[in-house]
Amino acid sequence: MLSEKEKSRLESMYVYERKLKEKGYKYIAGIDEAGRGPLAGPVVAACCIIRDDFFIEGVNDSKKLTPLKRKKIYNEVLKQPSIIYSVSIVDAETIDEINILQATLLAMKQSFFNMSVRPDHTLIDGIHKPKEIEDATLLVKGDSLSISIALASIIAKQTRDDIMEKYHQKYPEYSFAKHKGYGTKQHRDSIFRYGPCCIHRKSFEPIKSLIG
Repeated sequence: MLSEKEKSRLESMYVYERKLKEKGYKYIAGIDEAGRGPLAGPVVAACCIIRDDFFIEGVNDSKKLTPLKRKKIYNEVLKQPSIIYSVSIVDAETIDEINILQATLLAMKQSFFNMSVRPDHTLIDGIHKPKEIEDATLLVKGDSLSISIALASIIAKQTRDDIMEKYHQKYPEYSFAKHKGYGTKQHRDSIFRYGPCCIHRKSFEPIKSLIG
């Protein structure tokens, strides 16, 4: 049972969706990404539509959630027919080929066009959007302002974390399960000790200098 405070907080995250519905939009999507900053692994984007007003306790910007809470919400999302979503994964090799911004936009575009229901309007976190998504609103810190973007951020982040945990099994020397590819001291020390592996981003420092 949601407390009144939590219900009020979640209601405030529906403001953009409700305003768009009042304008006649039916399928309003949120898009967010995870993994722009790491030294290893893919960038992942998710597109999410909530068909009805739907409350899951604790939904917020994925970065503000503990791993346990994020996983719990993600598992709840998987069970809900009211939520439609798709995920796109762009690997490290592609990131090196086209740069991280273009790879992020590619992941966003693919997640949008992979939806089983085409969004009427899309709320996108940040200041950049794929040019192919025409009817869209950019929201800085949108994962804290829009319920659709917040859920997309959770889906993208959890999907990426799961991928990095699998890579940890293949490359345990890098401890990907702990830092998920981000540039922690432990991760950087591992790169200097063992060299980069196939999922490291060769266009990112310090890897670029190591192999240059």
